[in-house]
Amino acid sequence: MDYVAALFPPALMAVAFTALIVVMVKSQGGANKAKEDAAVDAAFAESAASGQEPTTRGA
Repeated sequence: MDYVAALFPPALMAVAFTALIVVMVKSQGGANKAKEDAAVDAAFAESAASGQEPTTRGA
């Protein structure tokens, strides 16, 4: 029965990670997308009004 105890935590974490990904995918689009897009547009408008150039990270 030690193998069951050893495999339970990784299996539980895999299930939790899968559930997290499912929630993230389901929350994309719809009313949430419009709300997120409005927040980003407001942030860009605020930075443009203050004369700052919007910055991006990475590239």
